[in-house]
Amino acid sequence: MSIDVSFLGATGRTADTSTTKTPKKDLDKQAFLDLLVAQLRNQDPSSPMDSSQLMTQTTQLSTMESLVELAGTQRESFALQMRMAAAQLVGQQVTWTDAEGAAHSGVVSAVSYAGSVPTVKVGDKDVTLDAVSAVTTATPASAGSTGPTA
Repeated sequence: MSIDVSFLGATGRTADTSTTKTPKKDLDKQAFLDLLVAQLRNQDPSSPMDSSQLMTQTTQLSTMESLVELAGTQRESFALQMRMAAAQLVGQQVTWTDAEGAAHSGVVSAVSYAGSVPTVKVGDKDVTLDAVSAVTTATPASAGSTGPTA
């Protein structure tokens, strides 16, 4: 007796192994649907799947889709909030601690959104937004300062 696994995307063995797929570690929507279809195809005709089980699984799929969509929306919202926060720092004096533990401060002159975390430009230094430890109103005397604070 042979088992049909074509629904899982399995292919026959070939000599060319350069197109080997790496297995997924998470179940996504497609994997859930594939498993559901496999379950329906292979059910015992003398005792078919209970319709309440099918409804439960369909509801779980809908819930999973909604949660994935919500997580994506939250990620986008957080990224937008970080960009807005970084933009509001232009002209403000910020304090941050470098890798050696020394505190620095200076006035933010620009913002870059090139990376996953926005960076602010203070003098000739690029400081990631999450490294900023304090924000104060800039004073004219501190406009170019990037040295250690006392």
